[in-house]
Amino acid sequence: MNDSEGNEFESQHSKSQDSRGPNFTNKPETSKSDLFGLLKRRILGASTYSWQGLKACFKHEEAFRMEVLFAVLLLPLALLIAASPVELVLLIGSIVLVLIVELLNSAVEAVVDRVGEEHHELAGRAKDLGSAAVMLAMGLFFVTWLLICLS
Repeated sequence: MNDSEGNEFESQHSKSQDSRGPNFTNKPETSKSDLFGLLKRRILGASTYSWQGLKACFKHEEAFRMEVLFAVLLLPLALLIAASPVELVLLIGSIVLVLIVELLNSAVEAVVDRVGEEHHELAGRAKDLGSAAVMLAMGLFFVTWLLICLS
């Protein structure tokens, strides 16, 4: 950049910024109670949407219902099997990972189905990739449980 381009940039840049600095806003400062109210609303809103997502997946996805059933059965078993806190985290974490990946796979499938019913190579690939992710998570689950149970 030559000097004239640099000066032009600086003059445009300085005109766009207020003299109070680049992070200045005209918003009034928020009090702690306002911040607490905002956090409470955000957490409540996010939790509401999360529960709606869990209920929708449970209602519409048979695979997710089966995985939840296995999780309910295996979580107490994990408490009995684990010889250390690390083993407990690995056992429970592998179960939860399968549920998380299944939720994401179901989300991908829902979006692909929403876009169109006709077969498209990319739509099929997206669904296959989601399925592969679930398979890998289940593989990790089986290996984790097998190794901990055999040790």
